[in-house]
Amino acid sequence: MTGFYGYYRLYNARLPSDITIIVDGVKFHLHKFPLMSKCGKIACMLEEIQSIHDRTFTTKLEEFPGGSDTFLFAAKFCYGIQVEFTARNIITVYCAADYLEMTDEYGEDNLLLKAESFFHKNVLHNWKDCVLALQSCESCMPRAEKLHILQKCLNAVSTMVCTDPSLFGWPMMMYGSLQSPGGSILWNGINTGAKIRSAESDWWFEDISYFSVGVFERLIKTMKARGIRSEYLAGVVMYYARKYLPGLGRWQSRPSSKARTVASFSSTPAAVDQRDLLENIEKLLPEKKGKSFCRFLLGLLRVASILGVNQTCLDSLERRIGMQLELASLDGLLIPSFSNSDTLYDTDCVERIIHHFMSSESGLTLFSPPSLDLLSSPSFEPLRKVARLIDNYLAEVASDVNLKPGKIRSLAEVLPDSSRTLHDGLYRALDIYFKAHPWLSDREKEVLCNIIDYGKLSIDACAHASQNKRLPLRVVLQVLFFEQLHLRTALAGCLNVLEAESAPTGRGIAPTEIAGNVTATGETGQRIVRRDGWVTIVRENQVLKVDMERMRSRVGELEDEVSKIKREMKKVKKSRSSLSSPCIVAGKFGCKPLSKSSDSQTDVVGSTGPTPRPSFEHPRSSHHSRHRKSLPLFRDLTHGS
Repeated sequence: MTGFYGYYRLYNARLPSDITIIVDGVKFHLHKFPLMSKCGKIACMLEEIQSIHDRTFTTKLEEFPGGSDTFLFAAKFCYGIQVEFTARNIITVYCAADYLEMTDEYGEDNLLLKAESFFHKNVLHNWKDCVLALQSCESCMPRAEKLHILQKCLNAVSTMVCTDPSLFGWPMMMYGSLQSPGGSILWNGINTGAKIRSAESDWWFEDISYFSVGVFERLIKTMKARGIRSEYLAGVVMYYARKYLPGLGRWQSRPSSKARTVASFSSTPAAVDQRDLLENIEKLLPEKKGKSFCRFLLGLLRVASILGVNQTCLDSLERRIGMQLELASLDGLLIPSFSNSDTLYDTDCVERIIHHFMSSESGLTLFSPPSLDLLSSPSFEPLRKVARLIDNYLAEVASDVNLKPGKIRSLAEVLPDSSRTLHDGLYRALDIYFKAHPWLSDREKEVLCNIIDYGKLSIDACAHASQNKRLPLRVVLQVLFFEQLHLRTALAGCLNVLEAESAPTGRGIAPTEIAGNVTATGETGQRIVRRDGWVTIVRENQVLKVDMERMRSRVGELEDEVSKIKREMKKVKKSRSSLSSPCIVAGKFGCKPLSKSSDSQTDVVGSTGPTPRPSFEHPRSSHHSRHRKSLPLFRDLTHGS
């Protein structure tokens, strides 16, 4: 294949070529004189073969920077043809000039000097040119590093990231010079009053994402060395990973809002190997915590399981997630199993993550059982969050029919007992597991139920468990026992608190004694009432006790009213019977009724007794007075009837 021929027409159009140079399989038929006058490497090669009288010399340039296109650029320069330096070809041309030794020693104002001048004056001070130059340096990376031009570009980009982007013509370049001194947009020289939108902190993410993996990795390391904040580094790494790892769902989580970028109109995304990319991405990630970052790590771990990355990368991702497990979400932990396991989810991976979390929080596990102050301390909050998360995870994976009972038990026992103030989550997970595995024996169910502390079940959980037919009978009996124990303890604590509150109204109690009793009972009540589920029943008992006292007083009042009514009714009955007797009727008409023999005997016995007269007349007077009082009532009753 002929790549270059006939460019020496300025000297002699019919002069045949006397040297053939092969670059990447492309043959260039050239002339010795123009090349020897500019290229030191070719001049040295021709001097070594002067003893050979061959008319045509053929040579091959191995590993030429930039390939055949860049060599064509250098050949044109040697022949005096006008060439154009751009941001896309400057690094390859720079490296090619160094390869061919096109220094001032072999010609004034040679290609190497021109390339170096253009690179320092035009490229390093412009964001767009720096980005385009780095995008095109993949083919000559080793030589660019040797010449330090790659590092100079990386340093320039890192510096501009930390500075206002409007100073470098991008992304504010869309307005160019059409800006007033006040920052407003000009239209035909007229101030429109519209302000240029302020640059966001991630304005450079899209441009950086077009770099190859090697350039991107070097750029991130340069930014770390220059002290750029970790949130920016994490943001750009996450952006880059989402772009080339579709499993992370980049387009769903981060819709594209860029109106214009340097690379979007002129470049295509770099071709990357996803497995190598993920392993490199993991090394570039900073040590950072955050909900979005933890979610990204979980997604990265899921993709890593699919791609089959090395074990070192997997272990590092699991360690990073374990260090911030309290920030993870349930859907993030549901990692499908891509190994030979029969289970739906990778529970072994989650168990390792929990172990990493416990290693980072080892200081909290020394307190068992924890005190109330420790439970309420902020340092204990991550452990509580992880316990709730793992309980929900167990409930989610419990429906897997292939999940073994031992795995459920090991996942539940990784966390210490002090991490759970309530065991309702564990009970819910086991109930779902028993429902999905009806073939389990009572013995296996009892072994699994040993992970539950029945003393930490709420009143609702106890009520549900006591009627749960899926639980073994022995477990139900234990639940009933603890339910009764909780009720008694809660009622006792409630009564103690009420007695302490009513103690100041008592008589003969010293104030210091009252204060001591209130403090002691208050602490006891706090220990009892603090548990969720029993608070409601204690309060209901307090309200019921007050209502009972009110009801008791009301019943007493009603009983007094009833007793009064009964006494009045007895009076009315006696009045009726006295009015209808023959003695009273005869007395009204002045007649003396005849008495029976038994009555006469009674009178005789009564007359012969030693009873004095005053005592005999007293009952009669009381009888008449009572009779007088009951007559009006009798009249009223007769009139009423």
